[in-house]
Amino acid sequence: MVIYHLSTECYPIAKVGGLADVVGALPKYQNKIKGIDAKVVMPWYNKPFVHEHEFEVVFDGFIHQGSNMLQVQVMKEKTNVLGFELYMVRIPGLLDRDNPYGYQDESFQFLAFQQGILHWLCAMELKPDVLHCHDYHTGLVPFMVEHCPEFSFLQGVKTIGTIHNGEYQGMMSWSMANYMPSFDAYKWGLMDWNGFMNPLASMIKCSDAFTTVSEGYLEELFISFRGLESLVRQEFGKAYGIINGIDAEVWNPETDPMLDFNFNSKNAVAQKKKNKEKLCKEYGLNPKLPLFAFIGRFATEKGADLLPDVVWKSIKQSYGALNIMILGSGNTYIENKLKEYDYTYTNFALDLGYKEHLSHKIYASADFLLMPSRVEPCGLNQMYSMRYGTVPVVRYTGGLKDTVEDISTGGAGLNFTYPGVDDIVHAMNRALGIYNQKGIMEELIHANMNFDFAWEKSAEKYIALYNS
Repeated sequence: MVIYHLSTECYPIAKVGGLADVVGALPKYQNKIKGIDAKVVMPWYNKPFVHEHEFEVVFDGFIHQGSNMLQVQVMKEKTNVLGFELYMVRIPGLLDRDNPYGYQDESFQFLAFQQGILHWLCAMELKPDVLHCHDYHTGLVPFMVEHCPEFSFLQGVKTIGTIHNGEYQGMMSWSMANYMPSFDAYKWGLMDWNGFMNPLASMIKCSDAFTTVSEGYLEELFISFRGLESLVRQEFGKAYGIINGIDAEVWNPETDPMLDFNFNSKNAVAQKKKNKEKLCKEYGLNPKLPLFAFIGRFATEKGADLLPDVVWKSIKQSYGALNIMILGSGNTYIENKLKEYDYTYTNFALDLGYKEHLSHKIYASADFLLMPSRVEPCGLNQMYSMRYGTVPVVRYTGGLKDTVEDISTGGAGLNFTYPGVDDIVHAMNRALGIYNQKGIMEELIHANMNFDFAWEKSAEKYIALYNS
């Protein structure tokens, strides 16, 4: 079975969020299953990975986007260093930039990416068994395969759509239809939602099946989906919730090259302490105090707007008996407020930006990880933290409630139900009480490290879905 994963992100080439981690790991684990040949197709980016590895041009052609003729090059990484075949689509002026997102012409980028992929497959007569489309950036592929005559060669190819984050749907004015390949006009409704072209809605309508990245998140979409609630209820017969996994080869504290002190479940308590001491020394924190950490984008869906008040109130209530460290970036107001606290409080540390190596060090050093998410389709951070013996303190929502059970009911984490400052600080106070009970804390470290979140089980569930 040949599967093409289509995505704008893939770790370690280009990463903004969990989408990259999933696409960088799932195909690798699928390829370990007999008879499976999973590949990844993504845009070309001006990133270190593409300059440090050798690529060959496997296709060079042209597509039309409105009245514009665009060159399309498809380049293949020669050595399959990631555990799967990697193809990158390069279109001068659109798909040759530094970053995946943040450009005013994103709609043109993503349309050209999808059209370029299908043009290449048809021109080279490559007919996969499954086209697996990740998020709205590739959401029009299922429609194009069936309703654009230019891609008739691919008709009948099965399409799967995965919703990693339903908050982003890629809505466009219908004027953008002028830049699409010609399609059966009477099928326009398959791309429409409330008078706009909506790629995510189209993916749900046109794919043979669609998945969410956890069962809990699928349940939430039925009642909260940015206006698509009725659509997902209508199409529920082809909806599946499959929890994400983590790449246990990359996220392995025993072999992780980014850590100062490696460890396993047997020596985790002592080695985590060493990592914590080194990190605290670097950031001017007291290593004898419990360390809470937040890693992620400063976005309201992540509850990041609550962080400044959480920092202030938790330090005040505990009389400074804790450390808080935050790694992330995004909203300017949140950044500036946290910068102010970084200057004010000696037991608060802030590092702005996306730093993969530092995130690994924090997971290995922190005692508790904060995830006050309003929306969390799956969440990978809590899985990484548990793998590294760090206790997750999470809001009970989406994938977090599928992966983190509260200590009060036999689990190894801490839950709270409402995304508010008081609830978060209350959960942190519970954590402080646990931290001071050495025996319980050590049990939680070991229990978390023994959870199995590797991709094997989820990869097999995807294969079973393809076969069905």
